[in-house]
Amino acid sequence: MKKTALMFFPAFDWSLGETHPEREERLLYTQEQLFEEGVMDLPQIVQLNPTVAPLQAVCRAQALFPGPEAHDLEAHRIAAGSALVMGDAWAKKEIHNGFALVRPPGHHAGAVVRGNRGFCTLNNEAILINHLRSRYGYQRIAVIDTDVHHGDGTQNIFYHDPQVLFISLHQDGRTLYPGSGFAEEKGGPNAWGQTLNIPLPPGTGDEGYHYILENWVLPRVQAFQPQVIINSAGQDNHYSDPLARMNVTARGYGKITELLQPHIAVLEGGYSIESALPYVNLAILLALAGEDYSQVREPKGPQRAPVQFEAFKRYYQELRSQEEKAKANWTKRRVASLLDQEWVSDAYSVYYDTEGFQEARQEYIRPCAHCGGTVVIMSKLPPDETVSTLIRIPFQACDPCAQTGLELWQLLTEKSGAKHGSEAVLLQNQNSDEILLWQRAKGVTRF
Repeated sequence: MKKTALMFFPAFDWSLGETHPEREERLLYTQEQLFEEGVMDLPQIVQLNPTVAPLQAVCRAQALFPGPEAHDLEAHRIAAGSALVMGDAWAKKEIHNGFALVRPPGHHAGAVVRGNRGFCTLNNEAILINHLRSRYGYQRIAVIDTDVHHGDGTQNIFYHDPQVLFISLHQDGRTLYPGSGFAEEKGGPNAWGQTLNIPLPPGTGDEGYHYILENWVLPRVQAFQPQVIINSAGQDNHYSDPLARMNVTARGYGKITELLQPHIAVLEGGYSIESALPYVNLAILLALAGEDYSQVREPKGPQRAPVQFEAFKRYYQELRSQEEKAKANWTKRRVASLLDQEWVSDAYSVYYDTEGFQEARQEYIRPCAHCGGTVVIMSKLPPDETVSTLIRIPFQACDPCAQTGLELWQLLTEKSGAKHGSEAVLLQNQNSDEILLWQRAKGVTRF
Protein backbone atom coordinates (compact mmCIF):
# COMPACT_ATOMS: atom_id res chain seq x y z
CA MET A 1 0.00 0.00 0.00
CA LYS A 2 1.28 3.49 -0.88
CA LYS A 3 1.82 5.41 2.32
CA THR A 4 1.04 9.10 2.78
CA ALA A 5 2.88 10.77 5.64
CA LEU A 6 1.52 13.59 7.76
CA MET A 7 3.40 15.75 10.21
CA PHE A 8 2.16 18.41 12.65
CA PHE A 9 4.30 21.11 14.21
CA PRO A 10 2.11 23.95 15.57
CA ALA A 11 5.09 25.82 17.17
CA PHE A 12 3.34 26.64 20.46
CA ASP A 13 6.31 28.70 21.69
CA TRP A 14 6.61 30.91 18.58
CA SER A 15 4.24 33.84 18.24
CA LEU A 16 4.01 37.17 16.46
CA GLY A 17 1.15 38.15 18.77
CA GLU A 18 -2.02 36.57 20.15
CA THR A 19 -4.22 38.19 17.49
CA HIS A 20 -1.72 37.91 14.64
CA PRO A 21 -3.03 35.88 11.66
CA GLU A 22 0.10 33.66 11.80
CA ARG A 23 -0.60 31.83 15.06
CA GLU A 24 -0.76 28.29 16.39
CA GLU A 25 -4.52 27.92 15.85
CA ARG A 26 -3.77 27.67 12.11
CA LEU A 27 -2.86 24.03 12.70
CA LEU A 28 -4.89 23.15 15.79
CA TYR A 29 -8.26 23.48 14.04
CA THR A 30 -6.94 21.31 11.21
CA GLN A 31 -5.69 18.68 13.64
CA GLU A 32 -9.12 18.48 15.27
CA GLN A 33 -10.86 18.26 11.87
CA LEU A 34 -8.66 15.42 10.64
CA PHE A 35 -9.23 13.39 13.79
CA GLU A 36 -12.99 14.08 13.75
CA GLU A 37 -13.23 12.94 10.11
CA GLY A 38 -11.34 9.74 10.91
CA VAL A 39 -8.61 10.51 8.37
CA MET A 40 -5.89 9.40 10.79
CA ASP A 41 -7.49 5.94 10.82
CA LEU A 42 -6.99 5.41 7.09
CA PRO A 43 -4.53 2.52 6.62
CA GLN A 44 -2.31 4.47 4.21
CA ILE A 45 -1.82 7.44 6.56
CA VAL A 46 1.30 7.46 8.74
CA GLN A 47 2.31 10.21 11.15
CA LEU A 48 5.93 11.33 11.44
CA ASN A 49 7.59 13.25 14.26
CA PRO A 50 9.41 16.57 13.80
CA THR A 51 13.05 17.19 14.60
CA VAL A 52 15.52 20.10 14.56
CA ALA A 53 17.27 20.93 11.30
CA PRO A 54 21.07 20.91 11.66
CA LEU A 55 22.73 24.29 11.17
CA GLN A 56 24.79 22.71 8.40
CA ALA A 57 21.61 22.01 6.40
CA VAL A 58 20.33 25.53 7.09
CA CYS A 59 23.57 27.26 6.10
CA ARG A 60 23.90 25.20 2.92
CA ALA A 61 20.78 27.03 1.69
CA GLN A 62 20.87 30.41 3.44
CA ALA A 63 23.33 32.89 4.93
CA LEU A 64 22.16 34.08 8.36
CA PHE A 65 24.08 37.29 8.99
CA PRO A 66 26.00 38.26 10.97
CA GLY A 67 25.66 34.66 12.21
CA PRO A 68 23.03 32.10 13.28
CA GLU A 69 23.37 33.17 16.91
CA ALA A 70 21.89 36.58 16.04
CA HIS A 71 18.51 35.05 15.14
CA ASP A 72 15.72 33.37 17.10
CA LEU A 73 15.74 30.07 15.21
CA GLU A 74 14.29 27.44 17.54
CA ALA A 75 10.81 27.09 16.03
CA HIS A 76 12.07 27.79 12.49
CA ARG A 77 14.68 25.01 12.74
CA ILE A 78 12.00 22.53 13.84
CA ALA A 79 9.74 23.52 10.93
CA ALA A 80 12.67 23.05 8.54
CA GLY A 81 13.68 19.83 10.30
CA SER A 82 10.16 18.50 9.80
CA ALA A 83 10.54 19.00 6.05
CA LEU A 84 13.87 17.11 6.23
CA VAL A 85 12.25 14.18 8.05
CA MET A 86 9.59 14.04 5.35
CA GLY A 87 12.25 14.20 2.64
CA ASP A 88 14.30 11.42 4.23
CA ALA A 89 11.25 9.16 4.49
CA TRP A 90 10.40 9.79 0.84
CA ALA A 91 13.96 9.33 -0.43
CA LYS A 92 14.24 6.02 1.45
CA LYS A 93 10.94 4.92 -0.17
CA GLU A 94 9.23 4.56 3.19
CA ILE A 95 6.36 6.74 1.95
CA HIS A 96 4.81 7.57 -1.43
CA ASN A 97 4.20 11.23 -0.57
CA GLY A 98 3.69 13.46 2.44
CA PHE A 99 2.31 16.70 3.85
CA ALA A 100 4.29 18.72 6.42
CA LEU A 101 1.75 20.82 8.30
CA VAL A 102 4.23 23.08 10.05
CA ARG A 103 4.76 26.65 11.08
CA PRO A 104 6.53 29.07 10.88
CA PRO A 105 6.31 29.32 7.08
CA GLY A 106 9.40 29.98 4.98
CA HIS A 107 8.99 30.98 1.33
CA HIS A 108 9.74 34.70 1.85
CA ALA A 109 13.14 33.94 3.40
CA GLY A 110 15.87 34.31 0.77
CA ALA A 111 19.53 33.59 0.17
CA VAL A 112 20.58 36.15 2.80
CA VAL A 113 18.70 36.44 6.11
CA ARG A 114 18.90 39.57 8.24
CA GLY A 115 15.64 39.00 10.13
CA ASN A 116 12.05 37.85 9.73
CA ARG A 117 10.06 38.96 6.68
CA GLY A 118 6.60 37.85 5.63
CA PHE A 119 6.54 35.74 8.84
CA CYS A 120 9.56 33.78 7.48
CA THR A 121 13.17 33.40 8.66
CA LEU A 122 14.21 29.97 7.33
CA ASN A 123 13.12 28.67 3.93
CA ASN A 124 11.83 25.16 4.65
CA GLU A 125 11.61 24.08 1.01
CA ALA A 126 15.05 25.41 0.05
CA ILE A 127 16.68 23.65 3.00
CA LEU A 128 14.86 20.45 1.99
CA ILE A 129 15.89 20.74 -1.68
CA ASN A 130 19.59 21.17 -0.89
CA HIS A 131 19.40 18.33 1.63
CA LEU A 132 17.92 15.98 -0.97
CA ARG A 133 20.62 16.95 -3.44
CA SER A 134 23.56 16.70 -1.07
CA ARG A 135 22.52 13.51 0.74
CA TYR A 136 20.74 11.54 -1.97
CA GLY A 137 22.17 12.93 -5.20
CA TYR A 138 18.94 14.20 -6.79
CA GLN A 139 19.74 16.61 -9.58
CA ARG A 140 16.48 17.91 -11.05
CA ILE A 141 13.94 19.27 -8.61
CA ALA A 142 10.76 21.25 -9.27
CA VAL A 143 9.21 23.42 -6.59
CA ILE A 144 5.72 24.75 -7.32
CA ASP A 145 4.52 27.50 -5.03
CA THR A 146 0.73 27.81 -4.80
CA ASP A 147 0.68 30.35 -1.99
CA VAL A 148 -1.26 33.54 -2.82
CA HIS A 149 1.92 35.56 -2.20
CA HIS A 150 4.86 35.32 -4.58
CA GLY A 151 7.51 32.94 -3.24
CA ASP A 152 10.20 35.58 -3.56
CA GLY A 153 12.59 34.00 -1.05
CA THR A 154 12.60 30.63 -2.80
CA GLN A 155 13.02 32.38 -6.15
CA ASN A 156 15.94 34.37 -4.76
CA ILE A 157 17.75 31.25 -3.53
CA PHE A 158 17.41 29.30 -6.80
CA TYR A 159 17.35 32.11 -9.37
CA HIS A 160 20.79 31.13 -10.66
CA ASP A 161 20.37 27.36 -10.36
CA PRO A 162 19.71 25.50 -13.65
CA GLN A 163 18.87 22.28 -11.77
CA VAL A 164 15.85 23.71 -9.94
CA LEU A 165 12.63 24.65 -11.73
CA PHE A 166 10.77 27.23 -9.65
CA ILE A 167 7.15 28.01 -10.52
CA SER A 168 5.00 30.43 -8.55
CA LEU A 169 1.27 31.01 -9.04
CA HIS A 170 0.16 34.01 -6.97
CA GLN A 171 -2.06 37.04 -6.81
CA ASP A 172 -0.61 39.79 -9.00
CA GLY A 173 2.23 41.55 -7.16
CA ARG A 174 0.76 44.95 -8.11
CA THR A 175 -2.07 44.16 -5.68
CA LEU A 176 -0.36 42.20 -2.89
CA TYR A 177 2.81 41.75 -0.83
CA PRO A 178 5.70 41.31 -1.65
CA GLY A 179 5.12 43.20 -4.92
CA SER A 180 7.19 40.86 -7.09
CA GLY A 181 6.79 37.75 -9.21
CA PHE A 182 6.21 39.13 -12.68
CA ALA A 183 6.41 37.19 -15.93
CA GLU A 184 9.71 38.84 -16.94
CA GLU A 185 11.46 37.31 -13.90
CA LYS A 186 12.69 34.14 -15.61
CA GLY A 187 16.04 33.30 -13.99
CA GLY A 188 19.64 34.47 -13.88
CA PRO A 189 22.25 34.39 -16.65
CA ASN A 190 23.09 30.72 -16.08
CA ALA A 191 19.51 29.59 -15.42
CA TRP A 192 17.35 31.62 -17.80
CA GLY A 193 13.92 30.02 -18.18
CA GLN A 194 14.15 27.99 -14.97
CA THR A 195 11.87 30.44 -13.15
CA LEU A 196 8.22 30.77 -14.16
CA ASN A 197 6.05 33.39 -12.49
CA ILE A 198 2.31 33.41 -13.09
CA PRO A 199 0.71 36.49 -11.49
CA LEU A 200 -3.07 36.06 -11.40
CA PRO A 201 -5.83 38.67 -11.14
CA PRO A 202 -7.73 39.05 -7.85
CA GLY A 203 -10.86 36.93 -7.90
CA THR A 204 -9.29 33.93 -9.65
CA GLY A 205 -10.99 30.74 -8.51
CA ASP A 206 -10.92 26.98 -9.05
CA GLU A 207 -11.57 27.08 -12.78
CA GLY A 208 -8.77 29.56 -13.46
CA TYR A 209 -6.20 27.76 -11.33
CA HIS A 210 -6.96 24.38 -12.85
CA TYR A 211 -6.85 25.81 -16.36
CA ILE A 212 -3.41 27.37 -15.72
CA LEU A 213 -2.09 24.15 -14.23
CA GLU A 214 -3.32 21.94 -17.06
CA ASN A 215 -2.29 24.24 -19.90
CA TRP A 216 0.91 25.87 -18.67
CA VAL A 217 2.36 24.53 -15.42
CA LEU A 218 2.10 20.78 -15.98
CA PRO A 219 3.53 20.85 -19.54
CA ARG A 220 6.45 22.93 -18.20
CA VAL A 221 7.06 20.47 -15.37
CA GLN A 222 6.83 17.46 -17.68
CA ALA A 223 9.34 19.03 -20.08
CA PHE A 224 11.77 19.54 -17.18
CA GLN A 225 11.37 15.90 -16.04
CA PRO A 226 12.07 16.48 -12.34
CA GLN A 227 13.09 13.66 -10.05
CA VAL A 228 11.33 15.38 -7.14
CA ILE A 229 8.25 17.65 -7.07
CA ILE A 230 7.75 19.85 -4.01
CA ASN A 231 4.63 21.94 -3.41
CA SER A 232 4.87 25.10 -1.31
CA ALA A 233 1.28 24.63 -0.24
CA GLY A 234 0.01 28.05 0.74
CA GLN A 235 -3.72 28.12 1.36
CA ASP A 236 -4.40 31.83 1.31
CA ASN A 237 -5.96 31.63 -2.16
CA HIS A 238 -9.13 30.50 -0.36
CA TYR A 239 -12.11 32.77 -0.83
CA SER A 240 -12.35 33.51 2.90
CA ASP A 241 -8.72 34.41 3.52
CA PRO A 242 -8.42 37.85 5.19
CA LEU A 243 -5.05 38.79 3.65
CA ALA A 244 -5.80 38.23 -0.06
CA ARG A 245 -8.60 38.39 -2.66
CA MET A 246 -8.77 35.06 -4.46
CA ASN A 247 -11.67 32.60 -4.82
CA VAL A 248 -10.31 29.04 -4.52
CA THR A 249 -12.38 26.46 -2.61
CA ALA A 250 -11.25 23.51 -0.49
CA ARG A 251 -12.26 21.12 -3.27
CA GLY A 252 -10.33 23.34 -5.68
CA TYR A 253 -7.24 22.81 -3.55
CA GLY A 254 -7.83 19.06 -3.63
CA LYS A 255 -7.87 19.21 -7.43
CA ILE A 256 -4.69 21.35 -7.48
CA THR A 257 -2.97 18.66 -5.41
CA GLU A 258 -4.32 15.87 -7.61
CA LEU A 259 -3.01 17.64 -10.72
CA LEU A 260 0.43 18.45 -9.31
CA GLN A 261 1.03 15.04 -7.74
CA PRO A 262 3.72 16.42 -5.43
CA HIS A 263 6.03 14.05 -3.62
CA ILE A 264 6.21 16.43 -0.66
CA ALA A 265 3.89 19.31 0.25
CA VAL A 266 4.99 21.85 2.86
CA LEU A 267 2.51 24.27 4.40
CA GLU A 268 3.07 27.96 3.76
CA GLY A 269 0.41 30.65 4.32
CA GLY A 270 -3.32 30.50 4.90
CA TYR A 271 -5.00 32.65 7.54
CA SER A 272 -8.70 31.88 7.47
CA ILE A 273 -8.22 29.76 10.55
CA GLU A 274 -11.72 28.38 11.13
CA SER A 275 -13.51 28.90 7.80
CA ALA A 276 -10.89 27.50 5.44
CA LEU A 277 -7.82 25.75 6.84
CA PRO A 278 -9.45 22.65 8.34
CA TYR A 279 -11.29 21.99 5.06
CA VAL A 280 -8.45 22.89 2.70
CA ASN A 281 -5.95 20.74 4.60
CA LEU A 282 -8.44 17.89 4.67
CA ALA A 283 -8.92 18.06 0.89
CA ILE A 284 -5.17 18.23 0.24
CA LEU A 285 -4.45 15.26 2.48
CA LEU A 286 -7.26 13.20 0.92
CA ALA A 287 -5.94 13.99 -2.56
CA LEU A 288 -2.42 12.94 -1.56
CA ALA A 289 -3.79 9.71 -0.11
CA GLY A 290 -5.80 8.90 -3.23
CA GLU A 291 -9.13 9.35 -1.45
CA ASP A 292 -12.29 11.16 -2.59
CA TYR A 293 -12.27 14.85 -1.61
CA SER A 294 -15.37 15.87 -3.58
CA GLN A 295 -17.59 16.00 -0.49
CA VAL A 296 -15.42 18.43 1.46
CA ARG A 297 -17.56 21.51 2.10
CA GLU A 298 -16.82 24.77 3.92
CA PRO A 299 -19.54 26.13 6.24
CA LYS A 300 -19.93 29.32 4.14
CA GLY A 301 -19.73 29.81 0.39
CA PRO A 302 -17.74 32.42 -1.57
CA GLN A 303 -18.62 36.07 -1.05
CA ARG A 304 -16.18 37.68 -3.49
CA ALA A 305 -17.00 38.41 -7.11
CA PRO A 306 -15.30 35.83 -9.37
CA VAL A 307 -13.30 36.54 -12.49
CA GLN A 308 -15.36 35.52 -15.53
CA PHE A 309 -13.70 32.57 -17.22
CA GLU A 310 -13.66 34.00 -20.75
CA ALA A 311 -11.97 37.15 -19.46
CA PHE A 312 -9.55 34.97 -17.53
CA LYS A 313 -8.58 33.02 -20.65
CA ARG A 314 -7.79 36.26 -22.46
CA TYR A 315 -5.67 37.32 -19.50
CA TYR A 316 -3.87 33.96 -19.63
CA GLN A 317 -3.10 34.30 -23.33
CA GLU A 318 -1.70 37.82 -22.89
CA LEU A 319 0.37 36.79 -19.88
CA ARG A 320 1.80 33.77 -21.63
CA SER A 321 2.73 35.86 -24.66
CA GLN A 322 4.40 38.38 -22.37
CA GLU A 323 6.43 35.66 -20.65
CA GLU A 324 7.51 34.08 -23.93
CA LYS A 325 8.62 37.43 -25.37
CA ALA A 326 10.72 38.40 -22.35
CA LYS A 327 14.40 38.38 -23.32
CA ALA A 328 17.54 38.03 -21.23
CA ASN A 329 19.59 41.20 -21.02
CA TRP A 330 22.86 40.73 -19.15
CA THR A 331 25.87 43.00 -19.07
CA LYS A 332 29.23 41.46 -18.19
CA ARG A 333 31.98 43.54 -16.65
CA ARG A 334 35.32 42.90 -15.05
CA VAL A 335 35.37 43.51 -11.29
CA ALA A 336 38.86 44.22 -9.99
CA SER A 337 37.97 43.45 -6.36
CA LEU A 338 36.56 40.03 -7.34
CA LEU A 339 39.73 38.45 -8.75
CA ASP A 340 39.55 40.74 -11.80
CA GLN A 341 37.11 38.33 -13.48
CA GLU A 342 33.98 38.94 -15.56
CA TRP A 343 30.72 39.06 -13.61
CA VAL A 344 27.07 39.87 -14.21
CA SER A 345 25.94 42.19 -11.44
CA ASP A 346 22.62 43.31 -9.99
CA ALA A 347 21.71 45.66 -7.14
CA TYR A 348 18.42 45.45 -5.27
CA SER A 349 16.93 45.99 -1.83
CA VAL A 350 14.92 43.70 0.46
CA TYR A 351 12.35 45.07 2.91
CA TYR A 352 11.82 43.19 6.18
CA ASP A 353 8.18 44.01 6.83
CA THR A 354 7.95 42.11 10.12
CA GLU A 355 10.78 44.16 11.63
CA GLY A 356 10.67 47.34 9.55
CA PHE A 357 14.10 47.79 7.99
CA GLN A 358 15.66 47.70 4.52
CA GLU A 359 18.63 45.60 3.39
CA ALA A 360 20.71 46.56 0.35
CA ARG A 361 22.27 43.80 -1.74
CA GLN A 362 24.86 43.79 -4.49
CA GLU A 363 24.85 40.47 -6.33
CA TYR A 364 27.51 39.09 -8.68
CA ILE A 365 27.13 35.96 -10.86
CA ARG A 366 30.01 34.35 -12.71
CA PRO A 367 28.77 33.62 -16.27
CA CYS A 368 29.25 29.93 -17.01
CA ALA A 369 28.09 27.52 -19.70
CA HIS A 370 28.81 24.45 -17.55
CA CYS A 371 27.16 25.02 -14.16
CA GLY A 372 25.13 27.50 -12.13
CA GLY A 373 28.18 29.71 -11.63
CA THR A 374 29.78 31.17 -8.54
CA VAL A 375 27.44 33.63 -6.81
CA VAL A 376 28.53 36.46 -4.52
CA ILE A 377 26.00 38.50 -2.53
CA MET A 378 27.17 41.49 -0.51
CA SER A 379 24.60 42.60 2.06
CA LYS A 380 24.50 45.99 3.78
CA LEU A 381 22.35 47.23 6.64
CA PRO A 382 21.82 50.87 7.63
CA PRO A 383 22.80 52.96 9.47
CA ASP A 384 26.43 51.84 9.77
CA GLU A 385 26.48 50.11 6.34
CA THR A 386 28.37 47.06 7.62
CA VAL A 387 28.85 44.44 4.91
CA SER A 388 28.37 40.69 5.12
CA THR A 389 29.17 38.50 2.12
CA LEU A 390 27.82 35.20 0.85
CA ILE A 391 30.00 33.17 -1.53
CA ARG A 392 28.17 30.24 -3.14
CA ILE A 393 29.86 27.44 -5.06
CA PRO A 394 26.94 25.71 -6.85
CA PHE A 395 26.05 22.03 -6.95
CA GLN A 396 28.03 20.22 -9.63
CA ALA A 397 30.29 23.24 -10.02
CA CYS A 398 32.79 23.18 -12.85
CA ASP A 399 36.45 23.46 -11.81
CA PRO A 400 36.84 27.18 -12.67
CA CYS A 401 33.71 28.16 -10.69
CA ALA A 402 34.73 26.03 -7.72
CA GLN A 403 38.23 27.52 -7.77
CA THR A 404 36.83 31.04 -8.03
CA GLY A 405 34.71 30.49 -4.93
CA LEU A 406 37.62 29.14 -2.90
CA GLU A 407 39.92 31.96 -3.96
CA LEU A 408 37.29 34.55 -3.05
CA TRP A 409 36.92 32.98 0.38
CA GLN A 410 40.65 33.30 0.96
CA LEU A 411 40.67 36.88 -0.35
CA LEU A 412 37.72 38.15 1.69
CA THR A 413 38.62 36.43 4.96
CA GLU A 414 42.37 37.10 4.92
CA LYS A 415 42.13 40.74 3.87
CA SER A 416 38.64 41.78 4.90
CA GLY A 417 39.70 43.52 8.08
CA ALA A 418 42.20 45.72 6.28
CA LYS A 419 40.57 46.18 2.88
CA HIS A 420 37.04 44.95 2.39
CA GLY A 421 35.53 45.68 5.80
CA SER A 422 33.26 42.64 5.94
CA GLU A 423 31.50 41.83 9.18
CA ALA A 424 30.99 38.18 8.15
CA VAL A 425 31.70 35.94 5.16
CA LEU A 426 29.90 32.63 4.52
CA LEU A 427 31.31 30.07 2.09
CA GLN A 428 28.41 27.93 0.85
CA ASN A 429 30.27 25.14 -0.91
CA GLN A 430 27.33 23.05 -2.03
CA ASN A 431 29.63 20.27 -3.26
CA SER A 432 31.08 19.82 0.22
CA ASP A 433 29.74 18.83 3.62
CA GLU A 434 31.68 21.71 5.16
CA ILE A 435 30.11 25.15 5.32
CA LEU A 436 32.48 27.88 6.58
CA LEU A 437 31.51 31.12 8.34
CA TRP A 438 34.09 33.80 9.10
CA GLN A 439 33.05 36.47 11.61
CA ARG A 440 35.20 39.43 12.54
CA ALA A 441 34.84 38.84 16.27
CA LYS A 442 34.96 35.03 16.27
CA GLY A 443 37.09 33.81 13.39
CA VAL A 444 36.01 30.73 11.40
CA THR A 445 33.15 28.37 12.35
CA ARG A 446 32.67 25.09 10.49
CA PHE A 447 29.17 23.68 10.13
